[in-house]
Amino acid sequence: MAITAKQVKELRERTGAGVMDAKKALVEVDGDMDKAIEYLHDKGMAKAAKKADRVAAEGLTGVYVAGNVAAITEVNSETDFVSQNEKFVNLVKEATKTIAEGEPANAEEAGELKTEDGKTLSQAFVDATATIGEKIVLRRFALEKKNDDQEFGAYQHNGGQIGVITVLEGADAATAKHLAMHIAAMNPKVISPDELDDDFITEQLALMNHKIDQDNESRALVHKKPLPHLVYGSAKQLTDDVLAKAKEDIKAELKEEGKPEKIWDRIIPGKMQRFIDDNTQVDKQFAVLSQDYIMDDSKTVGEFLKDKGAKLVSFTRYEVALIALIILTYITI
Repeated sequence: MAITAKQVKELRERTGAGVMDAKKALVEVDGDMDKAIEYLHDKGMAKAAKKADRVAAEGLTGVYVAGNVAAITEVNSETDFVSQNEKFVNLVKEATKTIAEGEPANAEEAGELKTEDGKTLSQAFVDATATIGEKIVLRRFALEKKNDDQEFGAYQHNGGQIGVITVLEGADAATAKHLAMHIAAMNPKVISPDELDDDFITEQLALMNHKIDQDNESRALVHKKPLPHLVYGSAKQLTDDVLAKAKEDIKAELKEEGKPEKIWDRIIPGKMQRFIDDNTQVDKQFAVLSQDYIMDDSKTVGEFLKDKGAKLVSFTRYEVALIALIILTYITI
């Protein structure tokens, strides 16, 4: 049976298959459109199975807001070239929208959701693998939910390499998005220092002091004064006793320098703030409220939100990274 260009075009539109694959499918089933779709489905499953062990480490994040639900996804491909492919980009958007609207509880439920063209999400990824020619996987997804009086901030950076969703209370949409931009740039892990594990703080403080040791080796070569080690890393460690001792040490220092006692009250607050800043470096790296706000570094994010009368309820940040790098740098907080 002769296969027409019109049949090939229809099959391509319905399946996303390439010209040669569509034509071959129609030839195999004597032009029966439904059987050709089934043929391509089976072929796609076979191709996906062959690629199952290959590493998909490139890709994009997706962000989509549907009313009071927002979804964030990471979809991986094998190469950066494919991750910029229009079909791949559209798949990421479709998958994220489908998940936001379907609110699945896990990956299995996500795979059973129906896309706009009636396919399951799992089948959409199988078809993408067959059509694009690389392993395409939904690596992870998360849902953020809000109340009517809260705002989402949705932001993607660097063409979708980083995606962020924030949920703010008492803020407008612009503030929520600006905070999402900050989180994209600064990569915090938690909202407040209170959420940091004590062992994690100790480990990070040790790493920071190791870096100081390395810097001091370089400073010694040019006869510069060595930098002091950090004693504390988080506000969680700055107890009343620690702060009281720091204040007494400052007074002793001022006395030794011969500063008149009548001006100490003007000097001590600034030195105490410097002590706190120097000894909360773990907080500043990993807790968003303690970080200097990137759009106004004269204040922390916590101070910025307080000025706005706003509260950060939650956030999710995804960044596409090589799997090997994820394994090496993954930290449990």
